[in-house]
Amino acid sequence: MRLREKFAAFMAGRNGNDYLNRFLLVTTVVFLLLAALIKNSFGNLFYFAALALLAFVYFRMFSRNLPKRRAENERYLAKRYKVVNALRVEVQKWKQRKEYKFFKCPSCSSVLRVPRGKGKIKIVCRKCGRTFEGKT
Repeated sequence: MRLREKFAAFMAGRNGNDYLNRFLLVTTVVFLLLAALIKNSFGNLFYFAALALLAFVYFRMFSRNLPKRRAENERYLAKRYKVVNALRVEVQKWKQRKEYKFFKCPSCSSVLRVPRGKGKIKIVCRKCGRTFEGKT
């Protein structure tokens, strides 16, 4: 039996590498780089944090408790989606800042876009129906 087949047989029924593990590995590399750049006790803290993260990565990778590892990965993906989506919205707002002005609804906090240069107008929230005034 070749080494690849032995490893595949060993990993059967185990979690393996998922998105959370990839994120943790990148964080580990960043911590190791910071530990190499900082030459004091604070750098040692980054080094030990990187070792702890690496141990956790291997624990998750070789774990046979698949439902728990999948639930952890799903929670990570949900939080990652919120962050990425919020950044995407901010990038779109930045790109459209010359043509549109953005307001936040006072009651439901949804972001509303209105064209610039219209003066003082009444803005109606599409989500909750509240009306308020704003200067464009």
